[in-house]
Amino acid sequence: MNRARSLPIAAAPVGNPSDRTMEDAVFRTVTWRVMPLVLLAYVFAFLDRINIGYAQLQMKHDLAFSDAVYGFGAGIFFVTYLLFEVPSNLLLEKIGARLTFLRIMVLWGLASAATAFVKAPWQFYGIRLLLGVFEAGFFPGIILYLTYWYPSQRRGRVTGLFLFGMPITGVLGGPLSGTVMSGMEGVGGMHGWQWLFLVEGLPTVLLGLLLYCMLPDKPARAPWLTDNGKALVQSVLDADHRGDANAGHHGRLAAALAAPRTYLLAFVYFCCACAVYTLTFWLPTMIKGLGIAPIATIGWYTAVPYVFGALGVIVVSRSSDRFKERRWHVGGTLTLGAVALASTSFLHAEIVPVMTLLCVASFFIFGGGSLFWSIPPTYLGRDAAAAGIAVISSLGILGGFVSPTLIGWIKAATGSIQLGLFALTALVIFGGLTILLGLPKSAVRVGADHDASSR
Repeated sequence: MNRARSLPIAAAPVGNPSDRTMEDAVFRTVTWRVMPLVLLAYVFAFLDRINIGYAQLQMKHDLAFSDAVYGFGAGIFFVTYLLFEVPSNLLLEKIGARLTFLRIMVLWGLASAATAFVKAPWQFYGIRLLLGVFEAGFFPGIILYLTYWYPSQRRGRVTGLFLFGMPITGVLGGPLSGTVMSGMEGVGGMHGWQWLFLVEGLPTVLLGLLLYCMLPDKPARAPWLTDNGKALVQSVLDADHRGDANAGHHGRLAAALAAPRTYLLAFVYFCCACAVYTLTFWLPTMIKGLGIAPIATIGWYTAVPYVFGALGVIVVSRSSDRFKERRWHVGGTLTLGAVALASTSFLHAEIVPVMTLLCVASFFIFGGGSLFWSIPPTYLGRDAAAAGIAVISSLGILGGFVSPTLIGWIKAATGSIQLGLFALTALVIFGGLTILLGLPKSAVRVGADHDASSR
């Protein structure tokens, strides 16, 4: 962990192999110190997103909620999430990452746990709206936080490592959720789905305190980096962003709102969110539709596509860094994943073929969706990143509202989610084509000024 302590000061990375070795050693130290905490935090964040998909297998019956009520409640979270993302990211720049993540994680953990006590649709909607307020800013805050530590040519892999939390949460969260719901049904006079929110919500509060104690705001404040290591990291970041313009908070926000590229990227992320949340919110229901009834068994089955999603994050991000290419790796994988997801509708509940297609869809959707977030920081530049990332995330995250709401409404009206899958698949394919045709190759800098030593 302290390997960087003997490193000499470097003004900037150069072509000398020994300099590259020293730079790699420092960034390995950074990765081991920062990324496990960031990854763990995102696992809890995504667990909070997907547990509603498992809880609905019981709570819809216990509370007499229709599919439309569930879909709207699951999606309405993203409305307030959208409204508070930009202010949260700008506040992060002002007060630092530690205080921001502490505030977010403590409040969202308490709100998530409180979901256990809803009894009526309006209470369900209200707690989901509050959860969106509290959790807003976490995801774009982490994306911004990574730009404080890593230059563009290293960001594809570390962004993939961070977003590795999505499929990993699915692998762990499915069996965990199924076991809690089936094993704790009736304990203390509560239903299994109520225990699910308590067991998966309250630990987030403790994790927020852990991040506050152990996560430095920036490299200059890292007690485990020497002055030599801090100087090297800063020099690499300065070289990566040389030529970026400076602007105040309001100037950055205005520039982000006025730039067409912001809306292009927001639309692509909207499509990514539609694909990801179609999988996460409705995968347990799709598995149940294959004739699998026990909730614990459904949890184990849902883990399988998430395993392939985890592989997709690793393979796609490594391939993108290796070939120094982003557009095809994002647009192409989203298109392939959407086609695989839509194809499940033609197989009439045949377990092996449907599971195979869900695994393929998960591999490409999670792979492309995670890699997307390596594009905005380099495309927007350092000084526009805080506002730009938050605007893109705020607008794009509406996909998390549209996909469960639309599919829930269609399922309530027709008894099937097939038409909803077709509509969302067409949208995701359009998003893939948008990034291929609308984003110029020159706009995505992948270590343009550096040797690809981080591969």
